[in-house]
Amino acid sequence: MPVSLRKPSTFQQYKTLLRKDLEQEFRTKEMLTSMGIYALLVLIVFGAALGQTTDGFNLLQAAGGLLWTLLVFTSLLGLNRSFSHEKEQGCLEGVLLVPLDRSVVFLAKATSNVLFLMVVEVIALPLFYFFFLTGVPLGSSWYLLVAPLLLGTIGMAGIGTLLSTITVNTRGKDVMLAVLFVPLTFPLLYACASATTAVIVGADGFMDVFFLSSVLAGGYDVIMILLSWVLYDFVITA
Repeated sequence: MPVSLRKPSTFQQYKTLLRKDLEQEFRTKEMLTSMGIYALLVLIVFGAALGQTTDGFNLLQAAGGLLWTLLVFTSLLGLNRSFSHEKEQGCLEGVLLVPLDRSVVFLAKATSNVLFLMVVEVIALPLFYFFFLTGVPLGSSWYLLVAPLLLGTIGMAGIGTLLSTITVNTRGKDVMLAVLFVPLTFPLLYACASATTAVIVGADGFMDVFFLSSVLAGGYDVIMILLSWVLYDFVITA
């Protein structure tokens, strides 16, 4: 009796790859642990540096920039390790031998990076508040921080997944990823830091700044993720 083989759907391929990344990370916890410890160390460095400031220093005005500096450095560490297991164990070559759409690999890896970054943010944000904002009155709409954090995380994970794939086989991949990542994500970081600062400060007219910055961040996400999705087949094959 002939056996019929049915190719898994795109969504099934996506779920399989995503489940593989999640099970691997939650079994080893290497990326989450290293990112969490690194975020704590960056906060300690910030605390030591800002401990020398004068009483007239406006911490609220700098809080958005400090927060996104923390998130960028932490995400760079995680994105650098996103393909480490595939490269070290030869899994990437095995994935490429499977007849699946290469863009599915991008979507699954980008989704897992988004989830890992969000887990670290859930840990880092309370620590950031405890270190710097405990005695500072926040704006009444501080809960709107969710929007720039989500937009920034999605954008960094999307472009970071593409760039980590490009640099995985290069010498000095840590430096190369940072050199490519920071300039390409600068518009996103500027918009998210602006929206975050506007929400934290809560001054008059902050909603105008918040809305404009969020629109710019959302537009960046749509353009860059679509571009990364289109280019990923060429990048991972090369």
